[in-house]
Parts: sequence; structure tokens; C-alpha cells
Amino acid sequence: MPAEASPRKPANIVYALDEAPPLLVTAGNAVQHVALISINFVYPLLIFRLADVPVSGVASLLAVGLMVLGAGTFLQAVKRGPVGSGFLCPATFTAAYLSPSLLAVKAGGLPLLFGMTLFAGTLEVLFSRLLNRVRPYFPTEISGLVIFMIGISAGMAGLRLMFGSNAEPVTSAEWSVAGVTLASMVAFNIWGRGLVRMLCALEGLVAGYMAAWFAGLLGGGQFDILARVDWIALPSLQHVSWSFDLALVAPFVIACLAVAMKAVGTITVCQRMVDADWVRPNMVSATRGVLADGITTMLAGIAGAVGTNTSTPSVGLASATGVASRYVAYAIGALFIVLGLTPKLATLLAVMPRAVMVAALLFTICFIVINGLQIIGSRLLDARRTLVIGAAIIAGIAVEAFPTMTTGAPPSLLPMIGSSFVFSTLIALALNLLFRLGVKKTATMKVEAINIEPEKIEQFMEAQGALWGARRDIIDRASFNLTQSIETIVEACEPQGGLEITASFDEFNLDLRVSYLGPPLELPEKRPTNQEIMESEEGQRKLAGFMLRRQADRVAATHKAGRSTILFHFDH
Repeated sequence: MPAEASPRKPANIVYALDEAPPLLVTAGNAVQHVALISINFVYPLLIFRLADVPVSGVASLLAVGLMVLGAGTFLQAVKRGPVGSGFLCPATFTAAYLSPSLLAVKAGGLPLLFGMTLFAGTLEVLFSRLLNRVRPYFPTEISGLVIFMIGISAGMAGLRLMFGSNAEPVTSAEWSVAGVTLASMVAFNIWGRGLVRMLCALEGLVAGYMAAWFAGLLGGGQFDILARVDWIALPSLQHVSWSFDLALVAPFVIACLAVAMKAVGTITVCQRMVDADWVRPNMVSATRGVLADGITTMLAGIAGAVGTNTSTPSVGLASATGVASRYVAYAIGALFIVLGLTPKLATLLAVMPRAVMVAALLFTICFIVINGLQIIGSRLLDARRTLVIGAAIIAGIAVEAFPTMTTGAPPSLLPMIGSSFVFSTLIALALNLLFRLGVKKTATMKVEAINIEPEKIEQFMEAQGALWGARRDIIDRASFNLTQSIETIVEACEPQGGLEITASFDEFNLDLRVSYLGPPLELPEKRPTNQEIMESEEGQRKLAGFMLRRQADRVAATHKAGRSTILFHFDH
């Protein structure tokens, strides 16, 4: 079997996928990526802190988690058999599993957390095999809603750590430390340049730790624990056992679907980043990546860690630096494993004051919430889809604002209606299925050849795009192509009577058919020469046909019984 051709390297990429950077560049970028990912350590810290795990146990569990991240980063990059996208796409802990994990810890402690995490990873592995089939039932705007509610629920969970009814009162010192931590992260992110901006989260954590030390929130007790820990040791697995609760299946299923769709998006960004000729997502690569992501979460459940996902900020960092080599991924994986064998560093994270932790969590949540809103806004939304998203957001926020609203509900329903993230997603999925009823996937429009009105054609495509929830950029391309094709057909083919437009859509394809009585329009694959264009009208028609072909992903023309039909296909 011939080797797969390497994609053409974009101008902004310095080291492409298969290029090996110098050792210093590889090591420096690996440190940057690990530092960037380290901000997400607040999620397992929050979970283990609420589970009342002692500091020594938290340090050991974090060390295990670091090694799982290392293994997951290798799995994603190596591309062996059906596993791995082959990209620089490191693993990280994710806010998607925060809400379900907190439910599991509250209901059954660490054994239930690890058992349900193993279940979620196994489900994602199975889901990767069905990715294309389930996408129509999990459209992009619901993926954006899920990410948005992940941010809301994670932010509220962090705030409850400081302001919840069972939390210790917040001291003035904690207010100051939280302010310093958050202000540092924001300042380095907005006004920093280069490496300073890239490492804003890590620098903010350092500033937070220093402020906590000066304020007396980090003292002799924590330092005594740190001093007793070895520099190098294998992490303990004494906390690891597993249990399962049917009542928690729904929350973990929803989280699993969310991380799988997010992995698809992250891997698509990787594809586009390293290929100058990128046109559309490669679902084979995405499926392999989701499988690797699921296996990593399975490893987390087996070894005693929390759920994982692909790191979107790391992919952004690779694009910013121009270093997209998978050799950097190997170095990141190795560095994670080395850190997992260094208990002192894991313990330093385990003693993080809650003021620092909550400030860091709120910083990351800002980007998650906005990312979710951007994904929602990337689709055209009609009244049906607006109601789906609006009702789901209101339902989720209601659970956060009025937690007593679930009082009296059957215990079996509490995991589904007691979590804002889970409840809002269930509402969205149910309404999406209901509102799909009666939505026609095919629409027609007639255009008079003697009176072409481009505005009406654009309004037709805009209305249908909103009804179908199509991507805005695809509808814009299709509208332009449709208007140009009709004008070209009328001028070059002189159709008898009017033209009929038929638009059909599913979650993967948009097809436009223009049919008319008259000769077919030539759609050459090769551009006519300048001499042909200048010397004849036929050359000009060929140029118009060639340009129309370039606007669509696929074009076909047929002529039967005097009627011509041109198909313009757009991959969605």
C-alpha cells in the first residue's frame, strides 16, 4: 500500500507534521504545552478536594493523572492501526466531566468516580465507530450549547467551593489572593507578548502561590507535607477501586458525547492548520482521534484519574508558534510521564489554596463559555432552533439559581435534573428531536429568466439555511454560486421559460440543482486560455463555467429530452 502523501505546508508553519525540530525547540515547546495544559489541573483538584481526599492522596492521584495524560498524548500522535489522529494534539483534563464527576463523588466516592469514568471512556470508544451516523441528532448548535453549559456548571462548582452554604467563610486574605491570581492571568493574557502571553495561566498561578504565601494561606503545614515527599517515586494506586451506578449513566453519556464532538472539532483544527490545501474535515482521521481520546479516558478510569479530552488551547499554541511537529507531541508525552514520577511537583499542586484554584478556574471558564457561544452562532438559527437553545439555557440556569426546585423528585431522576449541564443538554436533545418533525429537507424555487432577482435568491437560501441549521459560510458560498450560475445560464444558454432551483440538505451535504429547457452549460475542469477568452464568446462562457466549478466542492451536468440540469454539491 503506498505511503500517505504529506500535506502541503502552510506559510505560517515552521515545522510541519513529519519534520523534526532541533532538540532545543522540541524541548522548549514541550514545556510550553505542559505549562498551558497545567491550568486544567484545577478540575481534578476540585473533584478530589470535594471528595475529602487527604493531600498525600491527592498528590498520588494527580501523579497517576499526569501519566495518563502522557499515554494519551502518545496515543493521539503515533497513528498505529485504527488509533490516533497522528497530530500534535495533547490530552488534558476537561471541564466536561466535572459536573458528572462531582455527582459521582457525592453519591459513591472515588470508586464510583473511577467506575463511571471507565464507563464513559468505553462508551466513547464505541461512539467513535458510529460518529457519522449520530451527527444529525447532535447538531453543531447543541455542541456549542454543551460547551457553554460546561463552562457555566464548572464556574458555579468553583464558586461554591468559596461561597457555598457548607464552605468556610471567605477571609479578606483569600479575597486578595484570588484578586492577584485572576488579575495576573488577565494582564499577562491581554498585554503580554510572545511567551509571556502563551504562559499567562502558569504565570498567574505562580503569582497566586506567592500571594498566598505572603498572606499566610500557605504556611508551615503545607511545606512540611511537601518536604516529606520524595522527589522521585512511583505513584500509589491504593485509592483505586471501581463501582457503577445506573442512575449516573445519563450524565456521563452526555459528557462523553460532548468530549467526542469537541475532539472532532479540535482534530479538524489540526487538519486545517497543517494543510495549505485543506478543504473539508477528514472524518477518518477524526474517528481515529476520537478512538484515542476514548481509550485515554478508559485508562484514566482504570488507573484512578478523571476524564480527559483533546487540548484545544494546545492546538492554538502550535498554530501561534508555527511548530506543529508530532515530535513535539512525543516530548510532551514523555514530560508528562516524568512529572508523574516526581511526587514533589504533584504535591505542590495538591496544596493549592482554594482562592488560587477558584480564580484560575474562572479564568479558563471565560474562554469555554465564549467558545460555546461562538459555536452556537456559527449556524443559522430559525425559530425552532432558537427555541431549542434558548429553552435549554433557561432550564440549565434555573437549576443553578434554584437548586431546591428538584426537591421531591424521584431519586432516580436527580442525576439528570439536578445538574444544570445534564438537564439543559437533555432538554436540547429532546426539543431537537421533536422540532425535526415536519422539517422538509428539500425546497424548490422558480426564477424567471427575463427577471432575475438576486435578493430573492439570497433570501430563499438564507431562510432554508436557518431552517436546516446550516453553516453560515456554506450558505454564503451556495448563494453566491447560485446567483452567478443563473446569470451565466441565462446569458449563455438562453433557456426557454423559467429556471427551477431545488435545494436539498442533510447534516453532511448541501445540493443545489438548477434545471431548465435549453442546451447544457459547459463546465470545463481546465481554465480556457487568455486568447480563447478574448477571441470568442465561447471562451468567455467556458471561463464562466470554470469559475462556477471552482465555487462548489463537486459539480455535475446532465442533459435529457431537451432539459439540462446542473448539480452543485457543497460538503457541510
